[in-house]
This record gives sequence, structure tokens and C-alpha cells, in this order.
Amino acid sequence: MNSMQFSGKNVEDALQIALKELQVTKDKITYKVIEEGSKGILGLIGSKPAIIQVDVIQEEVAEVQKNLQDASEDMPTETVTVSRNHKEEAVQFLKGVFDKMDIEAEMNASLEDNILKVDISGPKMGLVIGYRGETLDSLQYLTSLVVNKNREDEYIRVILDTEGYRRKREETLERLAEKTAYKVKKYRRSMKLEPMNPYERRIIHSKLQKIDGITTRSVGEEPFRRVVIELDK
Repeated sequence: MNSMQFSGKNVEDALQIALKELQVTKDKITYKVIEEGSKGILGLIGSKPAIIQVDVIQEEVAEVQKNLQDASEDMPTETVTVSRNHKEEAVQFLKGVFDKMDIEAEMNASLEDNILKVDISGPKMGLVIGYRGETLDSLQYLTSLVVNKNREDEYIRVILDTEGYRRKREETLERLAEKTAYKVKKYRRSMKLEPMNPYERRIIHSKLQKIDGITTRSVGEEPFRRVVIELDK
């Protein structure tokens, strides 16, 4: 299981924060209370946040990964020489994947300047997003393979999104970067962030380039590569 800790004003508040961050429903996780939390005197002095440890149920992750593997094996292999409708290719491929995942989804695709954007909506978008966006990233990668297969001209960049997840995740990462940079300056010591994919690491690097006295670098091997934030010496 993938364990993470979340805090809130009370246990229920921490739980809701966890569900929102992980983009899953309550039946897709297990959790235990690390700290009940307390209001303190007059609700201010000596108050402590509630802390819970959350685990994403692996059965859900495993099922999605299997469906994605099946979808990748079903990708067309013939050489395409006729004019292609890349939006339709992407939508039809994703429909096939969602059918296997037993997910009802509507898709709105647009292609401009060789960037194909597909916005997905439906009742089970938590499964489409997956833990930390891993399923959405996998779907995006596979869709890109389908769209760019046997292309001889310019590469088409594919971006999948649902419920504004990309924007929300980017905002979360930027806030994390700023808070961590503040701590690095305050305590004058380097800090490592959790492992992230290349897209998320780029967000951290880009955000902190604008902060004086701070530098960043990536260390480790995929998929455990992470960003180190430290003072610019």
C-alpha cells in the first residue's frame, strides 16, 4: 500500500483533505488515526491538529494497471498511410480503455498547434486520475503512442485532464515548493521532497527558479527520483 499522512482540524477534516488530495472515494482507502487532535484552551492556545495515516487499497490500483496493460497490447500495429483524424483516434482508444475499466466517461478533444487536449468527465474520475495522477499519466502516455504511431511529420503532444486535476495539482506543488523553500531558508539546511514524475519535478524547479537564494536539483533513479531544495551557495 501507499501510505501517506494528512492533518486537519479534526479526524473528519483530515480525512476529507486526504480524499480530495488523492482524488479517491472513502471506500478506496483505509486509514488509522495517529493523533486525535485537540482544540486547546479557548480553541487557540495549545491546539493540536488531528493526524491520520492513509493507505490506498492496492486492489483498485492493480485492477486499473491490468486494464491499462490490456489496452496497450490492443493498440493497432498496422502502418497508417491515409489521412488521419487524431482527435477521433484518441477518443476511440480511450473509450476502449474505459469500457474495460467499466467507467462511463465523456470526452471533449481539441487539436491546435500540434497539441491534442482531451478533457474527460464522468462519475468515476477518481479511478481515472489514480494515486497522485499515476493512472491519468499512464493513459496520457498510451494515448500519445496511439496518436503518434507511424507519424513522419511533427510530433503531437497529448494532454489528458479531468475535473481540472492538472491545474489543481500544479497549484498544490507550487505551494509545496514555496513552503519548503521557506523552511530551507529558515533552518538553513537542504530538504528532499517525495518522489515525483518528470512533469511534477519540472513544476517544482520552475517555481523555485524565481526565488532568490534557493537552488534545486534532482537525485535518484526513476521512479524514485526526487527534488532537493537547498540554499544557493
